[in-house]
Amino acid sequence: MPDVKQTIAQNITELRLLSDMTQAQLGDKLNYSYKTVSKWERGESTPDIEVLTEISDLFGVTLDSLVREDGIADRVDINAKKQKNYNHRAIMYIVEGSIMLVSLLAFIITSLIIGKNGFQILYFVYAVPIVFIVKLVLNSVWFNPRHNYYIVSALMWSILAAIHISFLYFKINVGLIYLLGVAGQLIIIICAFISRPFKLFKKH
Repeated sequence: MPDVKQTIAQNITELRLLSDMTQAQLGDKLNYSYKTVSKWERGESTPDIEVLTEISDLFGVTLDSLVREDGIADRVDINAKKQKNYNHRAIMYIVEGSIMLVSLLAFIITSLIIGKNGFQILYFVYAVPIVFIVKLVLNSVWFNPRHNYYIVSALMWSILAAIHISFLYFKINVGLIYLLGVAGQLIIIICAFISRPFKLFKKH
């Protein structure tokens, strides 16, 4: 009869390596230290059922496959998932690049018609927040939603910068508007901590 502890250890190791993750990275995702992950992979200890469930969800496999000797053979094709993830990122970059390309096209056409440079630079200024909006939407659908806090932060500052630059075009300085950004940034940070449990010490 196969040693279940060693089977789990081998399956966790294989899944981690197939996902190009280090023991420290896996530990961070599970709120455990890399030393604990190392013990799991050496078969010196075994994660409890809750952690095994987290691991199965993380790698997209069934809980049963983690405890069976041939279980990983039945796993979701991780390489296919990585390719799908790559394709999603490529689509996102293409969309973002297209937004900037449209801004450039508008800049060129307007400059040719008017014959002088002026407000046309605002096309690029307004394109930046639009890029972050697209990134926010696609990240929510395809990637890690926790990264949305960084994207929302960048979006907020880009909008404030766009407003500031727009007013500067009319010779009006509204630099104090960035105080709203400071307040908004504090709110974003607070929301980020509230939305996930804060643990002072990692489990060992």
